[in-house]
Amino acid sequence: MQLEIKPLTKEAFAPYGDVIGTAESDFFLINNGSTRRYHDLAKVELLEGGRALINIFQATPLHYPLRIEMVERHPLGSQAFIPLSGRPYLIVVAKAGETAHTDDLEAFIAAPGLGINYHAGTWHHPVLALSDVSDFLVVDRGGDGDNCDEVHFENSDVFLSWP
Repeated sequence: MQLEIKPLTKEAFAPYGDVIGTAESDFFLINNGSTRRYHDLAKVELLEGGRALINIFQATPLHYPLRIEMVERHPLGSQAFIPLSGRPYLIVVAKAGETAHTDDLEAFIAAPGLGINYHAGTWHHPVLALSDVSDFLVVDRGGDGDNCDEVHFENSDVFLSWP
């Protein structure tokens, strides 16, 4: 089965999380009018007493077509990816729940500069850089508790292709 890659839009991604970007977002001026503040673009979730972490991930492109063999989720908090390298990237997700199945997967392409925030519990493939090593600012939950579950798909017949 080949996953169809859809453009990333706020509406299409809403079941999984938030799209982070300035296009079509409201702003107000701060710093004596010299700065636009695009306010509250994503809901940061820190469940069960967690604390916010700010990280930089450097993602190496994988080889395509890619067999989708696993997804992960973070049940105790959201996880935001804000690209720093100005490159598009791919997203594979499934709705939050106790487990994920290959039939539940959807794929999106994020335009350069467009970030995402997975809601707590949303299943997703690890970050998928496309052409070069790509840096991402990542905001997620730290603190006590196990905040990463994985589901491995044995003998997966789901592939993600990229030109």
